[in-house]
Amino acid sequence: MAAAPHPEAVRLGPADVPEMLDLVARTRPGPFEPRTVELGTYLGVRRGGAPVAMAGERLRPPGWSEISGVCTDESVRGQGLGGGLVRAVAHEIGQRGETPFLHAAASNTGAVRLYESLGFALRRRTVFLAALVPGRPVVPKPGRPADATVSGR
Repeated sequence: MAAAPHPEAVRLGPADVPEMLDLVARTRPGPFEPRTVELGTYLGVRRGGAPVAMAGERLRPPGWSEISGVCTDESVRGQGLGGGLVRAVAHEIGQRGETPFLHAAASNTGAVRLYESLGFALRRRTVFLAALVPGRPVVPKPGRPADATVSGR
């Protein structure tokens, strides 16, 4: 992968969380909660003052860092922002001597194609299961698929 900084990328932090959550609600990239931004670096591209694309880091097992929260508003898709931000986050991960990895829902074929075009390769298919606590109501979270494709470099 040609990891490189993105010329329009800005760092996103706790003050940006309301706008990030709005972008997540519109694009549904997967799990992203109000404190997710605290898990690693998040970069975004702003247009008209608002973030229209972002990518960041979440899980960090030793020697690795997950690229997560990759999303692009529909109004700017096809401009290379998602791919550019994935490359930029991967660049920062590489600067620390770590290896980037990511995962995507198998049903999200557009994302899988993008990640493969950037040099990521399918490593395994994962099925996520949930355990239910007896007596507690089930509250589904939108945007959380039951199947996922795990990709890594």
